[in-house]
Amino acid sequence: MYIYKTEILQVGMKWFSDKADTNDITVLDQFINEKAADGWELVTYDYMATSLQIKGAFVITFRKPK
Repeated sequence: MYIYKTEILQVGMKWFSDKADTNDITVLDQFINEKAADGWELVTYDYMATSLQIKGAFVITFRKPK
């Protein structure tokens, strides 16, 4: 059995595109590696743009054994 934890990771402002960029991916990798060091395993993630399309976020779910 596992316990699950979902977090939101905000990304930088987007002025010309609502897509994730290389800086956002670097921040995501660092965040995932920090969680992995604490025993969390990545289950899934998704990038969500806001309705204004200037700021987005990753929704990330981790798990670890109970």
